[in-house]
Amino acid sequence: QVQLVESGGGLVQPGGSLRLSCAASGFTFSIYAMSWYRQAPGKQRELVAEITSAGSTNYADSVKGRFTISRDNAKNTLYLQMRSLKPEDTAEYYCHAGVAWGQGTQVTVSS
Repeated sequence: QVQLVESGGGLVQPGGSLRLSCAASGFTFSIYAMSWYRQAPGKQRELVAEITSAGSTNYADSVKGRFTISRDNAKNTLYLQMRSLKPEDTAEYYCHAGVAWGQGTQVTVSS
């Protein structure tokens, strides 16, 4: 069965960095476009970044230049490197592929 398991969230001060990981199983990871979404309390879930099977990437304007999405097809793992974090980046972050979603990992940016 398809499974996406996020990890790497936590509490970080403004300006700090975190790297999220998403371990995928149950499908042919390498042929799927993958993406990261986030949802802050009281807000709609929004696309953060996406990466195609060929490695092309796309980012939300709010994270361009600060976040980097990448994938390791040998490890069936998706990553999101987040730098220069801001309080407005606080949200639950979700990994997404096809119709599958992970359970989410919480990122809190606060001093």
